[in-house]
Parts: sequence; C-alpha cells; structure tokens
Amino acid sequence: MSLRLPKSVESDPRGPQVLRTLTLRTRPLWQGSGIGVPMVRMSSELVEALRTAYSSGQVVRSLEKTERTLAAEERGLRMADRLLGVPRGIRVSRLLLLADDGAERFYRQVEALLRRHGQRVLAVRLELDEQGLGELLFGPGSVARLLMLEHKQAVGSVLLALAGHGEDPEGAA
Repeated sequence: MSLRLPKSVESDPRGPQVLRTLTLRTRPLWQGSGIGVPMVRMSSELVEALRTAYSSGQVVRSLEKTERTLAAEERGLRMADRLLGVPRGIRVSRLLLLADDGAERFYRQVEALLRRHGQRVLAVRLELDEQGLGELLFGPGSVARLLMLEHKQAVGSVLLALAGHGEDPEGAA
C-alpha cells in the first residue's frame, strides 16, 4: 500500500519532493526491525515549522503521552466510523519525530505504536540527539526523544519543510 500524505501536502507543488525525501533515505527503527523510517537532516525550514507547531500547541512530547493521545483518538475514530457506517480513508494525520540516539527498547516501543496505529501515523528519525531536539523547543538542558505533531496543519507544514531534503549535497542522490 502506498503512503498517503495529508491532502495539503499532496496538492502542493512540493508534494513529490516530500515523498522523495520520505522514501530516499530510510533505515530500520532498530537492528531487527521490519519497519524502515526516513532519516532527515535538520534545516532552518524544519526548525521554523517545528517551532510554529509548538507555539500553536500542536506538539505532544514523550512516548507515553503520544500513546495515550493516539489511543484516545483511535477510540473516537472507531465510534465515529460505527455511527456513520462508512469506513474512512486512511492517510497520514499524525507525525512522530524521533531523536537519533534512543535505546533499542525505545525504538521497539515506537515500532509497536506504528503497527497499532497503521497508516495514519508516520515516523521520521531526525539526525539530531535527544538533547538537541529538546533544546530546540523546550530550552537549554531539556531533552526530547519523541515529539508527535497532532494537528493536520502542523503535520502538513513540517512535511512541506522536508521538500528538498532528499537531495544529496554531493549530487549522489
């Protein structure tokens, strides 16, 4: 099944570049993982999009809070589907941003989360450690291993900030 990005990304002229970025450089979540995630370098556009999402209250911090949020949303979606009697289309609506220095146990938990919530959750591994990610949004001395963008506007903005990230600066891409 193909990756279905938010409509705002698919309809944007940069949409194909975003898709290329998400598929060009992937690696397994952990050594024995069956799920590959895109590897992304930080850029000024990505930093700006993340800070905008954070200042708008659209960022969930930590694996535990993300698990609770996604479970509550899943219950609500199931109830809505039952009431409507029509299954909804599945596309990415939540984005997980992962620090690149977590332990294997952490990435195994992320994999379980991704398997449970299917195609509506996309994970991206940043070329940034937990301290760099934490300090980016929460200030000096802060750490963050996982952030979830929980609003379609924030997800779309951050994904669009990835346009062009698939290009290799040495021209090998």
